[in-house]
Amino acid sequence: VELVESGGGPVQAGESLRLACVGRGFSLRRLDIQWYRRTPWIDGELVAGFVGYGGSTEYGASAQGRFEISRDYDLNAVILQMNNVRPEDAGTYYCQAPSGCSGSICFNSVRGQGTQVTVIP
Repeated sequence: VELVESGGGPVQAGESLRLACVGRGFSLRRLDIQWYRRTPWIDGELVAGFVGYGGSTEYGASAQGRFEISRDYDLNAVILQMNNVRPEDAGTYYCQAPSGCSGSICFNSVRGQGTQVTVIP
């Protein structure tokens, strides 16, 4: 099982970016997938995530009101829509699934390699 992120790249401050976290080998349908950001100063800052077996969402303070997490069932993906991007949003964004089971497939915590977001002031 693995998670693969995509959608990163350079973005102008104030514009939008859409990141995708695609599951391979297991369904993300009811998993509490979370998005984190890594920078040279902070490793693992929560950006947004599903909680309560996917029934609710939570956001980090900086993402609240600007970012939105959602699911794309056709792609077996969790999407992070980033709006009104700011320079301080720059970093490597990665998604993570907690230990658990998806159907008959059980796994330890899974983390993707990440996708880089660069913000142009």
